[in-house]
Amino acid sequence: MSNATMWWVLTGVLVALELVTGTFYLLMLGLGSVAAALAALAGYGLNTQLVAAAIVGGLGAVLLGQWRKRQSTTPQEAQDQHLDLGATVQVDAWNAQGTAQVKHRGAAWTAVLATGQTAAPGVYRIQAMAGNRLVLEKI
Repeated sequence: MSNATMWWVLTGVLVALELVTGTFYLLMLGLGSVAAALAALAGYGLNTQLVAAAIVGGLGAVLLGQWRKRQSTTPQEAQDQHLDLGATVQVDAWNAQGTAQVKHRGAAWTAVLATGQTAAPGVYRIQAMAGNRLVLEKI
């Protein structure tokens, strides 16, 4: 089996594994093996093929990692996109632990006070989400 054929087989294996994992990093390594296969078809030696695979696959993986870092949202940005923020709820009573049970969107939620707020019955605005708890501020 020629070097080019082995590189193409490796490309197929990497693409198949990529379809299973869905990370795109194996796809970048697959592109590196395509570069090595093309170098083999062009008649270059094994060292050149390995360098082509390393440069193309490695550079692709690094660039993909940097792109994903820029695309990911911070926890605060993800929380700012939450649809419940700004909605109002009625608090009938606070318990000794500083939490309250409120009805929101037809379900019972546990609510906590935002920092600097005092516990008193009344209407509150949802300021943030802390896990599955609503963080409330007095209106």
